[in-house]
Amino acid sequence: MLIADLFEETYLAVSANKTRSGLTILGIVIGIGSVIAMISIGQGATGSIQSNIQAMGSNLITVSPGFQRTFSQVSAGRGSAETLTIADAQAIATEVPLIQAVAPELSRRYQVVVKGQNTNTQIVGTTASYAGVRNIEIDQGSFISDQNVSGQAKVAVLGPTVRDDLFATGTNPVGEIIRVNGINFKVIGVTQSKGGSGFGSQDDMIFIPITTAQKFLAGADYVSTINVQAETSQVMTDVQTGITNLLLQRHNISDPQLADFSVINQADIIGAASSITNTMTILLAAIAGISLIVGGIGIMNMMMTTVTERTREIGLRKAIGAKRLDISLQFLTEAVMLTFLGGILGIVLGGGLAWVITLFTGMATKISLFSVVLAFSVSAGIGIAFGYWPAQKAAKLNPIEALRYE
Repeated sequence: MLIADLFEETYLAVSANKTRSGLTILGIVIGIGSVIAMISIGQGATGSIQSNIQAMGSNLITVSPGFQRTFSQVSAGRGSAETLTIADAQAIATEVPLIQAVAPELSRRYQVVVKGQNTNTQIVGTTASYAGVRNIEIDQGSFISDQNVSGQAKVAVLGPTVRDDLFATGTNPVGEIIRVNGINFKVIGVTQSKGGSGFGSQDDMIFIPITTAQKFLAGADYVSTINVQAETSQVMTDVQTGITNLLLQRHNISDPQLADFSVINQADIIGAASSITNTMTILLAAIAGISLIVGGIGIMNMMMTTVTERTREIGLRKAIGAKRLDISLQFLTEAVMLTFLGGILGIVLGGGLAWVITLFTGMATKISLFSVVLAFSVSAGIGIAFGYWPAQKAAKLNPIEALRYE
């Protein structure tokens, strides 16, 4: 049988009962569309998380306090101890090579009040180098200076979210006075928006000199985090090792397993976040893929019905010389054609779902070439897998018995 004849016969057979064909491929359409939408959500989430982490700083390494010693089989959590100091940060800056900048910070949440307005936000006590380490740019005014730190100045730099919560949206609050924990601070600047929301958003923070935070707010000389910027991404592992060895020495700890601090590489954070989102994407796609199996069963059911309805036609074709291969190819091509059409419509549906999700929820989605190729591959595979048995059944029919079939 010529290829052109094969496709012509397939088209005539599929279009002979448009309603049944449409209902048959509906499961494939829903399945492919769901898989593409789920993959696009997962990949969009991965890209968004990676960009948010990278926006927090370039070549960033964070040092956090936290005992790992186990008491009665209970381990103290990271960040729960007060084991890092400004002296540790200064030692890292001077003794560890391949470092571009170091910025310690002491952060806590406080209630902030101004002119009858109030908000609960993160107060970050830090140094002038923090802006460069964490990729912060100034929109209005200026950032904290070394003079502010050395003089324990009561000055504050607002994130745009805090600015909008305390003052009218878009106003310039530079020179205004805000009260943090009952202490007056003068606003000297507003940072540019970096996007993001929820806990950890740099738009929802207030930055003050770290010495001021230690003396007037926390009443302690420890720091909650030391932010370190490596010179290049290639030396981050070496810098991480250097910091670990230095702090072990400074804290008189011989066994690294008993370290009272943790050193986290930005690349490790991105890798861990990507691994989690990839796992969730696979899980969601697998759940959506169940409908593909249902759709494949629908294809097989329709093809079995078609074989029964066209038994006399099959007998007639065999009687005039059609081979088993010709009959098998004809029915297999019909099954693949149905799933192929379902795949195309499913891609359109998946793209539409991704667009609607982005439009109404603001959630980032990303349709990749991989998901489209996967959709076509899966649809073709389903057509072959679930169309093979009906095609073989049709090919094995005895022509004499088929001609007698009523």
